[in-house]
Amino acid sequence: MDPIGAWQELGFRVGFTGHSGHLRVEPLSTVERSNPLSSLPDFILPPAFPEETPESIKKYIEETYLSPGLDPDEFSPEKVGRQWEFDWFDRAEVPLEPSLPRTVVVPVWEPPFRRQNDVSEQGKWEPKSEEVDVSELMVGDEDSGSLPRTSGSAKEFVRGSINSRPFRPAGLDNSQTLNRILPEGASNGEWVHEILNGGPPQTIPPGFKQGLDLGAFKPYPCSWNVYKDASSLRSSSVEKLSELSLQFDDLFKKAWEDGVTREQEKDEVESVTLDAEVDKAEVSSSMHEDEFSLDEVLSTKSEGSKPLIDASSDGGRQQKEAWARCRGSKEIIDHFHELVPDMALQFPFELDAFQKEAIYYLEKGESVFVAAHTSAGKTVVAEYAFALASKHCTRAVYTAPIKTISNQKYRDFCGKFDVGLLTGDVTLRPEASCLIMTTEILRSMLYRGADIIRDIEWVIFDEVHYVNDAERGVVWEEVIIMLPRHINIILLSATVPNTVEFADWIGRTKQKEIRVTGTTKRPVPLEHCLFYSGELYKICESETFLPQGLKAAKDAFKKKHLTAVGGGSGRYSGTSAGHDGTQSQKRESAARLKHGSSFSKTSRGYQNNGNGQNNWELRRAEASMWLMLIKKLSKNSLLPVVIFCFSKNRCDKSADNMTGTDLTSSSEKSEIRVFCDKAFSRLKGSDRNLPQVVRVQNLLRRGIGVHHAGLLPIVKEVVEMLFCRGVIKVLFSTETFAMGVNAPARTVVFDTLRKFDGKEFRQLLPGEYTQMAGRAGRRGLDKIGTVVLMCRDEIPGDRDLKHVIVGSATRLESQFRLTYIMILHLLRVEELKVEDMLKRSFAEFHAQKKLPEMQELLKRKLNQPTKDIECIKGTPTIEEYYEAYSEAEKYSSEMSDAILQSPSAQQFLAPGRVIVLKSESANDHLLGMIVKAPSANYKQYIVLVLRPDLPSPVENAPSRGNMQDKPSDFNQGYFVLPKSKRGFGDEYLTSVSARRGTGAVNITLPHRGFVSGISYEVREVDSKEFQCICNTKMKISQVGLLEDVSNAVYSKTVQMLLDLKSDGNKYPPPLDPVKDLKLKNVKLVETYHKWTKLLEKMTLNQCHGCIKLEEHIKLAKEIQKHKQEVIDLQFKISDEALQQMPEFQGRIDVLKEIGCIDDDFVVQMKGRVACEMNSGEELICTECLFENQLDQLEPEEAVAIMSAFVFQQKNTSEPSLTTKLSEAKHKLNNTAVRLGQLQVQKGLPIDPEEYAQENLKFGLVEVVYEWAKGTPFADICELTDVPEGLIVRTIVRLDETCREFKNAAAIMGNSALCKKMEVASNAIKRDIVFAASLYITGV
Repeated sequence: MDPIGAWQELGFRVGFTGHSGHLRVEPLSTVERSNPLSSLPDFILPPAFPEETPESIKKYIEETYLSPGLDPDEFSPEKVGRQWEFDWFDRAEVPLEPSLPRTVVVPVWEPPFRRQNDVSEQGKWEPKSEEVDVSELMVGDEDSGSLPRTSGSAKEFVRGSINSRPFRPAGLDNSQTLNRILPEGASNGEWVHEILNGGPPQTIPPGFKQGLDLGAFKPYPCSWNVYKDASSLRSSSVEKLSELSLQFDDLFKKAWEDGVTREQEKDEVESVTLDAEVDKAEVSSSMHEDEFSLDEVLSTKSEGSKPLIDASSDGGRQQKEAWARCRGSKEIIDHFHELVPDMALQFPFELDAFQKEAIYYLEKGESVFVAAHTSAGKTVVAEYAFALASKHCTRAVYTAPIKTISNQKYRDFCGKFDVGLLTGDVTLRPEASCLIMTTEILRSMLYRGADIIRDIEWVIFDEVHYVNDAERGVVWEEVIIMLPRHINIILLSATVPNTVEFADWIGRTKQKEIRVTGTTKRPVPLEHCLFYSGELYKICESETFLPQGLKAAKDAFKKKHLTAVGGGSGRYSGTSAGHDGTQSQKRESAARLKHGSSFSKTSRGYQNNGNGQNNWELRRAEASMWLMLIKKLSKNSLLPVVIFCFSKNRCDKSADNMTGTDLTSSSEKSEIRVFCDKAFSRLKGSDRNLPQVVRVQNLLRRGIGVHHAGLLPIVKEVVEMLFCRGVIKVLFSTETFAMGVNAPARTVVFDTLRKFDGKEFRQLLPGEYTQMAGRAGRRGLDKIGTVVLMCRDEIPGDRDLKHVIVGSATRLESQFRLTYIMILHLLRVEELKVEDMLKRSFAEFHAQKKLPEMQELLKRKLNQPTKDIECIKGTPTIEEYYEAYSEAEKYSSEMSDAILQSPSAQQFLAPGRVIVLKSESANDHLLGMIVKAPSANYKQYIVLVLRPDLPSPVENAPSRGNMQDKPSDFNQGYFVLPKSKRGFGDEYLTSVSARRGTGAVNITLPHRGFVSGISYEVREVDSKEFQCICNTKMKISQVGLLEDVSNAVYSKTVQMLLDLKSDGNKYPPPLDPVKDLKLKNVKLVETYHKWTKLLEKMTLNQCHGCIKLEEHIKLAKEIQKHKQEVIDLQFKISDEALQQMPEFQGRIDVLKEIGCIDDDFVVQMKGRVACEMNSGEELICTECLFENQLDQLEPEEAVAIMSAFVFQQKNTSEPSLTTKLSEAKHKLNNTAVRLGQLQVQKGLPIDPEEYAQENLKFGLVEVVYEWAKGTPFADICELTDVPEGLIVRTIVRLDETCREFKNAAAIMGNSALCKKMEVASNAIKRDIVFAASLYITGV
């Protein structure tokens, strides 16, 4: 074999090393040659592995694992900074750290617009490569713990498992709650004292109750280096301290920072020696201006000694102005094809501006928020994300708020992409790269740590404005918060006012920029019309309200009613206007109470007028009106039309009334018949002849359709598909059609502008109107869409119309609320805190956004120099005095407010009564006197107040002469109260004056003057401004003060007030609440006694009577104010300030009480069972299982009782139950009431009975029981008044509940219950209830 040349003539050998079998190349010494310049060393073959013997294996194990000793690499001086001679290190167990990750070479993907011009010979772009750690490739794939997670089993790949840990949410990566939990002593620096001074070590880890006895430390002297700043540390190349994981220099420097004398600052590095027995450390070094706590030093990263500056509860997030970027660039639109030359998906039409922007940002790997009107083309963005996922060999997830959208999107995307579907009852092709699912399924996958999350690149949230939904809006917030950081977000929403605010919250939560784009332009403009008396009146066009159209409609209304002969006709309140709307609301409410969720016959808009007109005539009138409208629309080529009625019953009745209307041609009839035959052929014979199926088919053949939640799922899908084909001309629908079906029409008609929202009747919101009106106008077919508002016996007001048509859409508001299952899922993982979830909710967004400012303010407050009070009497006791003084002030304020409001105090508030007023500017309160009680002309007290705080003014006391110059003051007339109306003071003081007063006030209030060397003021005062009522009452001349305005009277009155202060007291003593006012309020009397005791305590204090008391009180007040500001800031920054924190504490107490968690917040088996309950109320379901309430029931009976968890309609006919079912119902209801009472005891604001009724509805127990026994569907429909569609929906959800109970039984180890749930699930899965969706299987 010829010698092989080696670089620089160096021999080598190849071997394997490490646990993973890495290749290793080792140089070998070369063989000396006579002529080294002309000869090369021979290639030395890699030797085979040496033969292993039992002795060699034993020796290797002993040396590697059994021999005591320290790892020289881990405990080298370069690693630890200095060497400590500790005996206990020999006995310490070194934790085994995982081996270093391998490095691999990966290609670097670049956007097309950033690629260089260099290409390969084949003309293709070749990516560059770089060497990266495997751990970097798995970014975001680690779970919430500190160790890498392992993949679960294959069957748990998609749905996850309760035993798996959720992935670490983005935005929580640097949160303090995710750091390794350390004992309290390790965090506050006590361990440093133990090492230096000796003593027992800290041996109890967090969560443990006891530790090992390692003996006591001996004191050891040591030395360390203190650097001026981190730059000098990094410049030290000798000791290579930048590689240390912890710098003792900064540690001790910060720990004893308070004891450092700043006068001895030096620039150079000094060596400081510390003796363990010396209590005071003297460190000569330069200190930073900013002070950091010891905890921040301990959190120092391994890269040098730079501390984590922002280690706050905010997760160390950057202080960015805004995370939402909404400035669209015109260059992107103009040069789109240059920036994105190699599109992942080609479209057969020219993209709109917002679509180009969104695609450009998707190519850059950024998250996008698209806000646009219905049918504007938002789905293009979702399709491109699917194409990118397919191109990158990753996954994309499309989430929809309701199951109907999921099924329809599955059909739409099936031909374009590799699509799978995941809903509560259907799982199709979960291995696909593009998955469509409901938002609840994605939330469950995130909580249960499904491994499929690793592969997801995009998550698309459709109909994001659904976050406003009170019941399910919280799901969107949970999912957004829980998404890992490697997942990009695409949000599709209708136009809302606060798009940027919502995007900013998402960006701040996920720590990534969100690009906001969209358009307010409609692809098909809308015109809005009123339909009255057979005519259309245009009232709005191109978002501009047209008052002339409304005026024409009102003129026609007036003309018709003026020419009408006879009495009133039946009224229908299509809108709310004046008192008619109120009457309509009363009628609708009464109808709702009578017939549950659907309207009764009288609630359809009819009302008997008492003139003999019966319902049959009303129905004929209603049918005539619809026929008139449809003829008008047909004449103007405005079909097809969607008519929105906000009642299932009204939809059916309106369609049935159109008996003689036929809108389809013979070819369309044939198409409808063939389609229906194919669709319903999958049903068995009895189900094909269901009344609803037959009735809907008859309507469809005439071009009329109905669509609401009461229809069977397969019937709804037939209606939707035929409408999309254009053969249905008139569709009566509820508002779910606008949300769940992408099927625009030429015209949209609103039967009414009022709806029942589950609680009350109300006007439509602008956002709801816009969502439904957006279905008008087919892009590419219609130049304009028409929206029609029905008017029957009244024309709505222009303000109502403007509000609903051109008003601002509803803002996105947080509906975040705590649930028990959320708390339990988060408590399963120690590092994920419920507080983190609360902080990152949209509800807390603004408070958390201000957190850095409050932290900076708190830092400044803490760094402010504190003021000291120097007492001249020795030990200062001003703190105690001020505390008593503040408490006395509080009691005095409580008493004064209660006293002044009491009836007994009113008789003392007569003219001449001395009072003390609360001061506005001065520290002392003001002494005054009541001059006049409230009267007809003056609603407040007129008082004379001494104002020593006012400067001496120019003499402005008016004389009788200058009052005569103002006769206008007397033109108001005189008013004398009759004797029966006079108060006690009026009668008392009239005899004092020289003449009887008229009651007039001849001064302009407020009136100020200066007499007897002091300023005074006469003004109106409310009784709330009284500080206290004194026990002194003087005789005054009301006439001289208010009518004659005599200077002498003022001087005498002011002098009398000054005399009251001559004895040294500031104010006369107040009225005694008990002796004088005769107050008998127990609480008030108790407060009075506390106040008197505090006054006695203050007199015994040595500060009482001090000449500097007032000065020190002011200083103590400032100090206390500063402390209170710090406390308030610390509270606002803490978790306790979160809005839902009290509710969280209450729910935690409930979970402890029922045994779901223990005192250490560790989730117990009962809590793990509760985590499985997603379809029903988790506490009631869990208690039902642990009380064995289902053990004595047959599978059919068990599944019937379980229907109470998922059935949603409140008012139904009373079911007829067997004895066992009645007992089971009673027992389950008692359990719910007991849980409700427990929650009330723990402070949660719920009503136990209402809690049981909201979460347990037994209306379908009999129906489900008969269905599980094999009764045909047509027969069970006769047992209840619940619509067929709701029955099917309940049974389908019940199958999911059976699976959850089965999994819970497996956790409990109850094999009998597990088998029973399986039998029950099989019993209900049959026939029309579980007929496959037409969107999935096709027709």
